[in-house]
Amino acid sequence: MKTPNFSNPAWNLSRRAMLKSLSSGFGYMAFAGLAAKAAEAVAKKGPLEPKQPHFKPTAKHVIFLCMSGGPSHVDTFDYKPFLQKNDGLSVTGNGRLGRAKLLASPWKFTQHGKSGLWISELFPEVAKHADDLCLVRSMQTDVPAHPQAFMQMHTGSFQFVRPSLGAWTLYGLGTENENLPGFITLNPPVNNGGSQNYGSSFLPAIYQGTRIGAEGPRIGAARSGMDMEAKVANIANSKLSAGGQRAQLDFLQTLNRERLAQDQVNPQVEGVIESYELAFRMQSEVPRVMDLSQETAATKAMYGIGEDGSDRYGKQCLLARRMVEAGVRFVEVGSGGWDQHRDLKNDHERNAESVDKPIAGLLADLKQRGLLKDTLVIWGGEFGRTPFAQNTDGRDHNNKGFTIWMAGGGTKAGYSYGATDDYGAEAVENKVHIHDFHATILHMLGLNHEKLTYRYAGRDFRLTDVKGEVVKGILV
Repeated sequence: MKTPNFSNPAWNLSRRAMLKSLSSGFGYMAFAGLAAKAAEAVAKKGPLEPKQPHFKPTAKHVIFLCMSGGPSHVDTFDYKPFLQKNDGLSVTGNGRLGRAKLLASPWKFTQHGKSGLWISELFPEVAKHADDLCLVRSMQTDVPAHPQAFMQMHTGSFQFVRPSLGAWTLYGLGTENENLPGFITLNPPVNNGGSQNYGSSFLPAIYQGTRIGAEGPRIGAARSGMDMEAKVANIANSKLSAGGQRAQLDFLQTLNRERLAQDQVNPQVEGVIESYELAFRMQSEVPRVMDLSQETAATKAMYGIGEDGSDRYGKQCLLARRMVEAGVRFVEVGSGGWDQHRDLKNDHERNAESVDKPIAGLLADLKQRGLLKDTLVIWGGEFGRTPFAQNTDGRDHNNKGFTIWMAGGGTKAGYSYGATDDYGAEAVENKVHIHDFHATILHMLGLNHEKLTYRYAGRDFRLTDVKGEVVKGILV
């Protein structure tokens, strides 16, 4: 090999310059043509195209069963014999309640399945699936107030507007069905942050959740259902045919692309372009997925559809299964009214009755269809409740210790992780912060929470901010 002579101009030609000079420039013409085709192929890959995860995932989809208001862990999935034994005992050091009395759970706990997990009689149907559940009994969040805690559970921050967990998931992985939204939220609350809980913030708009139905403000008794006749807003155009809409959309998209060409790179314009195209495609696909008449009577009965207490939430859970089956990446199913500062027994019973059979039906249905192995199901609220009595028959907010559970998607089945103290007041063993919770969900989806970043305002942002550790103890 000859030693380069950098004083000779021939040695200083770049590959681009050499291609221009060779064969009267035909080499460069071929190169330019190939580059243009490659650029066109990249341009055609929209932001929702399926993306390669950072590593092999154990879950491909998420169904988040969100219990808005804060269900009581010491009355559902965190059995505390000492609390039962010391009912009425006066205690101190419980914050704003001053000196209060312990309130034993009015529900009996028993062990279930081969795993022997302790679950209260509030959830008799879910308890039948104990050997599929992974209980995380040491959850913690930063603020014991609904708006802040709810926002942190969904976005990782209680102080700033940030992209939601579902939006980050869609940004990281894309979707499997180009005719459906990749992130759908059923029956979200209109309070506690509202649309910010399923928004995309500084991520392109195409990654925000599509809302179907809405839960209004709730006090006391649960009203966890939505009007199942509700449709996606403006899904159909009553004034233009499909051809007319296509022509109108093509003209509008021409204007959008001209703007995009001027800006070179503008994620917001790109998101608008893609969202218009998605909305057009959704007109035929969404009504089909939401048509529950295709389901058998036996399947509907399994979800509690047709029963007074569980009909509405049962329909939502069945919709969630149909959406995941159709390729939707992230589905959240809301249930409101879990904030019992008084009348705990009546209202928690009503709440649990409305979701118990539907959730059990969802787990059974996913399992029998072979979907549970790669669908992560999550149940939980923004925090738990105190072991102390409030208003004699209620419980206050507790952000220092509470329970969520997971099923499928690579979690350990029939397993309990972490613990609160003897009374359920605070997590004391294997504490799991919300940032850890989010890092673990992303990990199961094949995403490294430290690498899933988006540059905005001069810095790289991520769901877990600068914190969070994967809870490997709950993973298979």
